[in-house]
Amino acid sequence: MSLAFDENGRPFIILREQQQKKRLKGIEAYKSNIIAARTIANTLRTSLGPKGMDKMLVSADGDVSVTNDGATIVEKMEIQHPTAKLLVELSQSQDNEIGDGTTGIVVLAGQLLDQALLLLDKGIHPLKISDGFDKACDIAIKYLDTISEEINITEDDNQALVQAAMTALGSKVVSKFKNQLAKIAVEAVLDVADLQRRDVNLELIKIQTKTGGKIEDTKLIQGILIDKDISHPQMPKVIENARLCILTCAFEPPKPKTKHNINIASAEDYKKLYKQEQQYFVDMVKMVKDSGANIALCQWGFDDEANHLLLQNNLPAVRWVSGTDVELIAMATGARIVPRFQELSADKLGEAKCIRELQFGTSNERMLVIEGCKLSKAVTILIRGGSSMIIDEAKRSIHDAICVVRNLIKNNRIVYGGGSAELAVSLHVSSEADKISTVEQYAVRAFADALEGIPTCLADNSGLNPISAVAEAKSRQVQEKNPYLGIDCLDVGTIDMKKQKVYETLASKRQQIQLATQVVKMILKIDDVIAPDDYS
Repeated sequence: MSLAFDENGRPFIILREQQQKKRLKGIEAYKSNIIAARTIANTLRTSLGPKGMDKMLVSADGDVSVTNDGATIVEKMEIQHPTAKLLVELSQSQDNEIGDGTTGIVVLAGQLLDQALLLLDKGIHPLKISDGFDKACDIAIKYLDTISEEINITEDDNQALVQAAMTALGSKVVSKFKNQLAKIAVEAVLDVADLQRRDVNLELIKIQTKTGGKIEDTKLIQGILIDKDISHPQMPKVIENARLCILTCAFEPPKPKTKHNINIASAEDYKKLYKQEQQYFVDMVKMVKDSGANIALCQWGFDDEANHLLLQNNLPAVRWVSGTDVELIAMATGARIVPRFQELSADKLGEAKCIRELQFGTSNERMLVIEGCKLSKAVTILIRGGSSMIIDEAKRSIHDAICVVRNLIKNNRIVYGGGSAELAVSLHVSSEADKISTVEQYAVRAFADALEGIPTCLADNSGLNPISAVAEAKSRQVQEKNPYLGIDCLDVGTIDMKKQKVYETLASKRQQIQLATQVVKMILKIDDVIAPDDYS
């Protein structure tokens, strides 16, 4: 038991419930943490690249997800080990910042931890390994900038953006339709992009899913699509030159906040109460009509009485519109969200060229599309598919493609894929390691070996001999002084990634190397673990 004594000589316990804690110190703690994190990386290893395998994840509720998106896999694995959770956060931070490369970053971190474990076995101090990785990371980032290229994103009908989106979609379930989906993603981003400021507001791109149909039925709609329909079947289904009001108050009589009783002694009293309730509805509809609106969108519901009254006054309405849809419609149409009927006025109405109802399949399912919005060109990508699993994966894939296009608009520098960038950087870091006279030289060389793990993994997942494929690419890179030679995963016939037009954004690759190095450094600094007894 850990005891200490105060100034009066009285003992006290430093660690409560010491006997119920498990404590790992020194080399044992390093190895335990590295092995735990490495297990997560090994799980994702087979999902890397265009021939990567998918994972089926079943939740406690029985919900099934099939995906090879790194961030989704680690998020749904319900990992308990605190060090392994660092890799989950690593993948999610890559997803939040860049949107793509979530599998590669975890695999790279796993390779770095493998190398760190070998160096620990040689007796090198963890802080020396950490410093060496830091130096190697700086060398790698500087060299990445020199082998990156600037591309013209507007020439040849935005073909460079389409190609980048196709590279992002190449490893997904929907890769068969990557050309069509890449064009949809590029068109959606360009519709809402501000090319002068190099900025893209992704809030204006809504991704809506609908089960049924085929993946190739996925289309881009120039407007906002909401999964609602007009509240009454006899109301008009198409509203031209729409002036819409957005209400966050309910179409119903006000309810007192306190408990109350109403005594109805006669039929006259009941009729009087009924008439008063009707008058509330009449006043509400009149306020909407007086403002000049020809359609009402309500965040809350309204009963059949109000619905009938709206029909009688020739005022189409939509009920139960979600909060996120309300905000998006307000942004796009210029409408003000109105919390009380008394505040309705003409200047708070939004404008759109057309609001119409779409019908799908034979199940009478309807959706509403708002086109020609006044303020901004909001767009919706409608994803179709045979099952909810396919649609969910298609949604994740299109999100990745949109993020890649957004990143290229912000910074149009690229590096070539197929493991070519990692191999080129690995060769450069390895040559720079010889110039370091201190013990960090071993860590810098280990960093170079870890980078080689990415092309090795790509070759392995593509059914190639990883050793010979990587050896060939390395030797040709040195002989031809060509940093664009990588692994021919798709068996095109050339290992030159520039000819294959396989590339990704420089920002994504730089972020992968920097974040993976930071997390590995953090893990290497943990030398004492005090945890519950079941920690392993």
